[in-house]
Amino acid sequence: MSESRVPRARRFLVCEPRHFAVQYAINPWMQPDKPVDVDLAQEQWQDLIRAYRDHGHTVESVDPVPGLPDMVFAANAAFVVSGRVFGSLFHAAERRPESVHYDTWFKAAGYDVYRPESVTEGEGDLVWTGRYVLAGTGFRTTREAHREAQEFLGHPVIALTLVDPYFYHLDTALFVLDDDNVCYYPEAFSAGSREVLRRLYPNAVLATREDAMAFGLNSVSDGRHVFIAPRAEALAERLADHGYTPVAVDLSEFHKAGGGIKCCTQEIR
Repeated sequence: MSESRVPRARRFLVCEPRHFAVQYAINPWMQPDKPVDVDLAQEQWQDLIRAYRDHGHTVESVDPVPGLPDMVFAANAAFVVSGRVFGSLFHAAERRPESVHYDTWFKAAGYDVYRPESVTEGEGDLVWTGRYVLAGTGFRTTREAHREAQEFLGHPVIALTLVDPYFYHLDTALFVLDDDNVCYYPEAFSAGSREVLRRLYPNAVLATREDAMAFGLNSVSDGRHVFIAPRAEALAERLADHGYTPVAVDLSEFHKAGGGIKCCTQEIR
């Protein structure tokens, strides 16, 4: 079956973890008293970039800024569909300055950037499926931001409520496999949202809490290859059974800040 899965070349925006650290706690994963190995983080991040390029994807970079340790999590900075950039307004005051630097990059690249009035955290909570936007809420991005996104982007936005603080962003509980299917951890969502997902994706690949706690849902798929945390072994096997090709990339240093592969990867469509 894997031979029938067709990868699609992607364009990614990333930010080098030159200033990465855990200096504050804004999610359950972050413990400032536990040091980060910055050299190891650099090596792991480079491995991710190499994996993307080895599989035919384009990678561009935003320059990191001193004093913004979470700027490496590029996915949270914007949501881009059909060349339209819906910017971010971070929930945490510590992260709000990041938006300015990403907005500057997009504007220099020729994009118009919409500045939201409501709290929204880019691809952390806004996921493009090829037909509509799945939009997380409950911990960070607000429902008001969902309405703003729909008005600006002109695509239907489907709200999904997150209920487990360990999976505070949608991209920690769900990722898109291809234009027809997703992989998600059901118990991260409210009962009504689980029913919505069941109706939309009756053949979805379902993950366990163990998969999710290993950052297996913070993955990136190109339609065939799934770039996934190596500790999510059971989920990788399940994906292989469905015809996808797992590509293990270890970003364990970034897990200390509650992030992983997808968090470090902004897709430009």
